[in-house]
Amino acid sequence: MMRYMCLLCGYTYDPKRGDPKGGLEPGTDLATAPQEWVCPRCGAGQDAFAMRDDDDEE
Repeated sequence: MMRYMCLLCGYTYDPKRGDPKGGLEPGTDLATAPQEWVCPRCGAGQDAFAMRDDDDEE
């Protein structure tokens, strides 16, 4: 699965981990996440996220 980075604060959303506190279960791709979900670090909307172009695991 592709990871996504918030362009405002640098937070990386990894679908393998999800965001349980934000209501996204592991395995949820950002493309299928509810529109209400926002960056847990800075509160930016999903339109502030871009796909990462690396395959590195954090």
